[in-house]
Amino acid sequence: MQLDGILFFPVTPFDAEGRLNEDALDRHIGAGLEHGPGGVFAACGTGEVHALSNDEHARCVRRAVAAAGGRVPVVAGAGGSVGTAIEQAAAARDLGADAVLLLPPYLVAGPQGGLVDYVRAVTSAVPIPVIVYQRGSMVLSPATAVSVAGLPGVVGIKDGVGDLDRMARIVAAVRADRGDDFTFFNGLPTAEITVPAYSAIGVPLYSSAAFAFVPEVAGAFHRAFHAGDPLAETLLDVFYRPLVALRDRTPGYAVSLVKAGVRLRGEEVGGVRPPFTDPSAAEVDELAAIIDAGLTAVKGG
Repeated sequence: MQLDGILFFPVTPFDAEGRLNEDALDRHIGAGLEHGPGGVFAACGTGEVHALSNDEHARCVRRAVAAAGGRVPVVAGAGGSVGTAIEQAAAARDLGADAVLLLPPYLVAGPQGGLVDYVRAVTSAVPIPVIVYQRGSMVLSPATAVSVAGLPGVVGIKDGVGDLDRMARIVAAVRADRGDDFTFFNGLPTAEITVPAYSAIGVPLYSSAAFAFVPEVAGAFHRAFHAGDPLAETLLDVFYRPLVALRDRTPGYAVSLVKAGVRLRGEEVGGVRPPFTDPSAAEVDELAAIIDAGLTAVKGG
């Protein structure tokens, strides 16, 4: 599976009664696909996978696969207990997803060997390519990363920890063992902030939460960064750094602000489910100003 360009993590829309809104999901993914992402990651962290039932998870994956229509890879989230992760991975495979993003086990922590066993339990039960999400309780040592990368079915590691020293050593160790045929990508919230640092350690690929609500800004930043265009730094100044400052005020805003941004751009996707909370009206106004500044910079105004 080849991933390139910006990785799109759609939100999961809910209706006024808090139920999954599949038609809105179709529209949301379709709108994102018009801007040429390198892959669609459905029912993952930005998609509130922690708050979805297995039935809702399967419905999200089915819709994402249909909306993508084979144009780009579709990766589905899976995680939690071993049993839940296996059930979600199996559903994703059966529904036509190209791979699974394996999230950490929730609440509990285990030793390094236990993390390998967790991944092995899923990959041995479900024959589908797996990208392991390093964050929370799933923090790998370089040696453990080599063991995980060597498991049949594991094709990549997404980093959401942000420890560049650890990640540089992981990349070097896995590349020495596996060669270049292994995918790494930067999965930090608002990953554009750290693209220069991750690129320097050999990880230029990244996920973009901003792509879900301002694909124009996300695409312009991606092009500008790779072309050495000063617009990239301008967008960091007027859009990404202010967004991070707003995001860091409240736990969960890495998702809540994305969903609010999608609503501000005219898509009816509802609010977030507990334990996340929606931003206040004043914070939504701040977000609107940040969006306007980003779009203005892209237009050259």
